[in-house]
Amino acid sequence: MTNRLYYGDNLDVLRSKIADNTVDLCYIDPPFNSKRNYNQIYNNIGEEDRAQARAFIDTWVWDDLAIAGYDEILTNARGRFQPQIVELIKGLARVLGESSLLAYLVSMTLRITEIHRVLKPTGSFYLHCDPTAGHYLKLILDAVFVSARGVFRNEIIWHYLKWSVKQRQFVRNHDTIFFYSKTDSPERVFNTLFIERSPSTKRRFGNARIISGHDERGNRVPSGTSGESDGVAMDDVWDISRVPPIKQLYPTEKPSILLERIIRASSNENDLVLDAYCGCGTTIVEAQRLKRRWIGIDITYQSISLILRRLEQTHGKAVVDQIIPDGIPRDIASARALAHKKDDRLRKEFEKWAVLTYTYNRAVINEKKGADGGIDGRAYFKTGRVDNAKIIFQVKSGNVGRGDIAKLRGDMDKEKAVLAVLISLEEPTRGMLNDAKAAGQYKHAEMGRSYDRISIVTVREIVEEQKRLEIPMSLEVLNSAMRASRVEQLELV
Repeated sequence: MTNRLYYGDNLDVLRSKIADNTVDLCYIDPPFNSKRNYNQIYNNIGEEDRAQARAFIDTWVWDDLAIAGYDEILTNARGRFQPQIVELIKGLARVLGESSLLAYLVSMTLRITEIHRVLKPTGSFYLHCDPTAGHYLKLILDAVFVSARGVFRNEIIWHYLKWSVKQRQFVRNHDTIFFYSKTDSPERVFNTLFIERSPSTKRRFGNARIISGHDERGNRVPSGTSGESDGVAMDDVWDISRVPPIKQLYPTEKPSILLERIIRASSNENDLVLDAYCGCGTTIVEAQRLKRRWIGIDITYQSISLILRRLEQTHGKAVVDQIIPDGIPRDIASARALAHKKDDRLRKEFEKWAVLTYTYNRAVINEKKGADGGIDGRAYFKTGRVDNAKIIFQVKSGNVGRGDIAKLRGDMDKEKAVLAVLISLEEPTRGMLNDAKAAGQYKHAEMGRSYDRISIVTVREIVEEQKRLEIPMSLEVLNSAMRASRVEQLELV
């Protein structure tokens, strides 16, 4: 099976794209029900809070989507849900009311049920959560897994240190990872991991023999030459540093070693690993490195773009070329469908897809459109060894006209950008093309060529003609292009 990367709602993908009993290991790190929303369980969420929450997908409100999910669980028309989960959600609704927390738990119940379905009988499931809703999620996991012969294995504590301010409580420095197996099958994979024996462990146990571990298929875990194991069997409290903010690719990025432990423990080479909320792709990158097959799903194109770029940087372009992408617009019809989606969770997805695709996933998406003239993305390109310049992008999915070019010229002046690109779903008018040309050209001295200061690119050109931004986006690319240009000139001479 070829590795697959799905762009879309993971519930839709799980139900329509992934067959029963096919996945060996699933790890998910879903958006937490944040403390801000958690503190408003018994109150109506305020308008200011709602506006802030909408800036990120970690948003849970009792809306039509939540009501539809709740009704689906209670009616159980297709028999998807265990009786225990139906009764649990009904009881939680009595306690929590029509709240953001109930919306979150309904969403998670729908998806955990589908993950249980796609896991092999020998499969394992890890759910990563924080203390605000973890106790509710544990109830849901028990109702889905244990009621169907599953087994709760561990509550793993990921302990880390972070900067904190003085509080009237203990500092919160951990997340929780719940570990379940679909059944108690003796064929289930579990590879015992060992940690290096510390001086304190040696003082405590002296030279006592530590028996080597076995996986649950009966395979012996290699031991040291002295007959003792290479370390101490890993327990369920993991001290792993967080990814420092200055190095983060993504706001909720998890350290690679965390995923490496999970993947090594609960899968073998060539097993299939699923991450249904793959975010910045740490699970995917580690699964690739550890020679596992994988499936990744995310609802935001920024995540899909970041994963593709990260895989290319880590494992090379050949790996990316072998991936089967699904849900990414490949023709004008699917691009229009994305542009006209009414699902509020997919705000700006069309704009993100258009800008990132056109720039080879190099641009930075503007998340605060409105206050700065409607710019959808920005990118910087090298103009020399130490200098760079800015290019801005705007995407239009509706009618366009000459006024859009005039506005874009004004935005360029405000942003001090030397180039601008208007990406349009509709074909530009002759007047728009003339006005764009009238904006003049920018001379890229190092490349030895000029570019239109304002370019108009249609979505049709992006999907049908594979049109992409031509300007080198890094010094390495710039130098490569310059070397190629010199060779060409020499050959012409």
